[in-house]
Amino acid sequence: MPAPARPDDGDGAAVLRHLAIIMDGNGRWAARNRLPRLAGHRAGVEALRRVVEAAPRLGIEVLTLYAFSSENWKRPAEEVSDLMGLLRHYIRSEVKSLNENGVRLDFIGNWQALKPDLVSLIEEARALTGGNTRLTMVMALNYGGQDEIVRAARALAADAAAGRIDPAAIDVAALAGRLDTAGLPPPDVVLRTSGEMRLSNFLLWQAAYAEIVVTETLWPDFNAAHLMAVLDEFGKRERRFGGR
Repeated sequence: MPAPARPDDGDGAAVLRHLAIIMDGNGRWAARNRLPRLAGHRAGVEALRRVVEAAPRLGIEVLTLYAFSSENWKRPAEEVSDLMGLLRHYIRSEVKSLNENGVRLDFIGNWQALKPDLVSLIEEARALTGGNTRLTMVMALNYGGQDEIVRAARALAADAAAGRIDPAAIDVAALAGRLDTAGLPPPDVVLRTSGEMRLSNFLLWQAAYAEIVVTETLWPDFNAAHLMAVLDEFGKRERRFGGR
């Protein structure tokens, strides 16, 4: 398999096209400020607005955001309810502005299993913004990287069992084409805020050659200057994709 393409700006410098973010630290931000956890999640939404506004100006084409993992259902029921309510509010209140600013809103994960009213909101947002090209904003909802790979493998297995594909022809590209992110470039950077050093089941396949950047900044405090620092850090990395 050939190495992935290495886009550059004409001077040989790598270009950060796709930034994936594990938006971590809302709860710690709330505790630090002696506020309820919901206040931290609301502050996290404000940080998201700042990043979505700044990203296209910095040349970022795709933002993939870990909004709610398949493991987050283990949190207290009240917090899960608050998060789902905040998600509903975000989509209702932001989709018009996102559309006017050329942002295509899409979703990965098993979001179809969410409550019907939320699924309808998601489908409407996708339909409204589907033709936009300034920025693709992907929200990972009810998402787990292992589950995504299993679903892709299951789909290939079903096609092989039905005789639609030859099992011997299944390769990296075939499986990648069945992932939720099919059609998107792989992430150049996986960013995690709050200083934690793990992927937490996020984009396990897609992040194979991504640069990992960790910042101590809690997500609600993240702003355009922090985003610029991520780009600066990426510019210092030498990407080899397994070569020399």
